[in-house]
Amino acid sequence: MAMSMGYYGDTAMKKIPSGGVGGRYDVPEGVDIRGRYDEEFAKILTKDALVFVAALQREFRNHVKYAMECRKEANMRYNSGGLPGFDPATKNVRDGDWVCAEVPPAVADRRVEITGPVERKMIINALNSGAKVFMADFEDALSPTWENLMKGQVNLKDAVNGTISFQDKARNRVYKLNDQTAKLFVRPRGWHLPESHIFIDGEPAIGCLVDFGLYFHHNHTAFRKTQGQGYGPFFYLPKMENSREARIWNNVFDRAEKLAGIETGSIRATVLIETLPAVFQMDEILYELRDHSVGLNCGRWDYIFSYVKTFQAHPDRLLPDRVLVGMGQHFMRSYSDLLIRTCHRRGVHAMGGMAAQIPIRDDPEANEAALELVKKDKLREVRAGHDGTWAAHPGLIPAIMEVFTSNMGNSPNLIETMKREDAASLTEEDLLQIPRGVRTIEGLRLNTRVGIQYVAAWLTGTGSVPLYNLMEDAATAEISRVQNWQWLKYGVELDGDGLGVRVTPELFGKVVEEEMARIEREVGRERVKRGMYKEACKLFTRQCTAPVLDDFLTLNAYNHIVVHHPKGPSKL
Repeated sequence: MAMSMGYYGDTAMKKIPSGGVGGRYDVPEGVDIRGRYDEEFAKILTKDALVFVAALQREFRNHVKYAMECRKEANMRYNSGGLPGFDPATKNVRDGDWVCAEVPPAVADRRVEITGPVERKMIINALNSGAKVFMADFEDALSPTWENLMKGQVNLKDAVNGTISFQDKARNRVYKLNDQTAKLFVRPRGWHLPESHIFIDGEPAIGCLVDFGLYFHHNHTAFRKTQGQGYGPFFYLPKMENSREARIWNNVFDRAEKLAGIETGSIRATVLIETLPAVFQMDEILYELRDHSVGLNCGRWDYIFSYVKTFQAHPDRLLPDRVLVGMGQHFMRSYSDLLIRTCHRRGVHAMGGMAAQIPIRDDPEANEAALELVKKDKLREVRAGHDGTWAAHPGLIPAIMEVFTSNMGNSPNLIETMKREDAASLTEEDLLQIPRGVRTIEGLRLNTRVGIQYVAAWLTGTGSVPLYNLMEDAATAEISRVQNWQWLKYGVELDGDGLGVRVTPELFGKVVEEEMARIEREVGRERVKRGMYKEACKLFTRQCTAPVLDDFLTLNAYNHIVVHHPKGPSKL
């Protein structure tokens, strides 16, 4: 059921009986809503909002399609032996003395940011967490079911209006916002993902334009008053590979501001540098977004995934076990250092990477050891010059805040004080250096176990999953998938085990069988039976053994969660 052509390919979706659908969305011409009708959702999917989204789709869809074709062409070059590198045609941009627009006062201090899906309780807890910023996620931490996406929009609207609350009946507790909350950023989906519950002019909408368009339309006025101090809304932009894709986002922002009648440069965005090609275009990406930029972020888990994907046809560039691919690797450290130098030279934030650890409540000793590793990682980041960093769990925030505050003093950021001119000498070779380390059967097992369990959760509507004391999202599952695929393709030797064993389809089949048995022991037979573990196992195994590597796990799996509802009765 894969959609080989992304949002402009054929789709084969599940249809279900109407089940008493009692209403119908009021849609403009050319727009068809195929998701379930709900009165709450109808307050988001208003005619005006859909006119706005459709205008963005119609203006930019061909630009996006062309950008996706350019990605394919680049992949063909890499698969033919080419390497990504700095573009000689844009050397003048890299060498120029330009700077981005001044950082808005509301987001000058971003020393700790927390991320999570757009779920109601999560939003309240994250905004109340003590972090400086909360990134509400429609992307890697969310399974994009119709219910999740629309409830997420409802939740964000309530959050911006300050009225959001959540009653936890099991705990007999009501959650509400504190007086002091984190600043809200929203991450829409990447350019490659469709929204197949909404059709515009006969084809699925572009997912990120739906996420951005609905949120911006309903919230820009209130946000600028309550959160942005005259600026906003604020966004994180994922999965870009080059400045062409950044230019599309900049044009979307310009268009949105014009349609809303607000000043150019009101919208601000941080771009995640989480693909290997993008690291060679950081100046160019900032240049395209210079009126709307508030920096770049080291999306390091996706970056590792992108390294494998970019070099899928390069058997000399195989990664070691994923647990060994950390910031100590030269290519990862070079990426971080160059990002800091680039951002500070252009007057914007250089954000550090994710701490995915979650508290280990039943083992205080192990919990303390994990917290020390987090502190060490964050100390490395702030000493390198990062202006802030990410945490996956509120329990990490006090320790991380202390590390950054004690090393930053009273400054809200390090933009002016840590220029990192030493990183100007970093070369393409530094950014591409082959990682060192061994490959083991345990690495193969962990990839398989994590991948299957993540896909099982994703298929049942959960995109952020605690596994083995880490918060896993699509990025870590992607590393598991592409690494298994590459090891299988080249029959690599598991050199860390000293037994000369090579990864073969037979070995992988045995590992899948044994890891499924382990999953059943760990989560319980009943849960495996009720959940979608068998379906996830088939899907994950198929992706690991496919002759051609799928671009994205989530794109391949997307049709499994799309449900089309028949239209309700027409309004009289």
